[in-house]
Amino acid sequence: MAEIAVHDDAHAHDAHGHGDHGHGDHGAHVTSTGLSNNKLAMWLFLGTECLLFGGLISTYMLYRGRNGDGPGPNQVFDIPLTSVSSFVLLMSSLTMVLAVNAAKAKDDRNTNLWLTATALLGSLFVGGQVYEFTVFYHEGLGFTTSLFSSSFFTLTGFHGVHVTLGVIMLMALVGIIVRSRIPGDKAEVVELVGLYWHFVDVVWVVIFTLVYLIPA
Repeated sequence: MAEIAVHDDAHAHDAHGHGDHGHGDHGAHVTSTGLSNNKLAMWLFLGTECLLFGGLISTYMLYRGRNGDGPGPNQVFDIPLTSVSSFVLLMSSLTMVLAVNAAKAKDDRNTNLWLTATALLGSLFVGGQVYEFTVFYHEGLGFTTSLFSSSFFTLTGFHGVHVTLGVIMLMALVGIIVRSRIPGDKAEVVELVGLYWHFVDVVWVVIFTLVYLIPA
């Protein structure tokens, strides 16, 4: 009888251990894809953004030669200026990678440093875009000037809004880290913002190539 009691106690202990292990797995919130719920949600969001930008790019490619009486792309585009702005934005991807690595190493100081650097580079890009739009307007290219101008300003302006939102997210994240108020895994939160930022950069590479480098 004593052996049976010991066996029952051991079985109950094993069952309790398995229950705790299952509860720990549930707490990790990992989906069947191996990604956390937050990462999966971000990838789904970026997927919808791909469809949206794909539609805007297709619309521009359809209308880029229809400039009517207004100036055409070859008359207003300043390729050197836009190339510099593009380089600045691409460099911000590097600083974002450094921020993610610092966050994984639990180095808050360098995380904030590289996040701030990324936000500054993004702000420089947006500033360059605003300057470009101002020059285009003074040269007679407004939003309603032609189908070309409407599709161009919609596409590049929409991307500029995304970069601006990214800058706001970066600076808000810096503030949250300083106050130590990040819920959950800090490194994952920085990585999620990084995914969004890299997406914005990749989209700009496509836009810059199709809009500025390929002649109409």
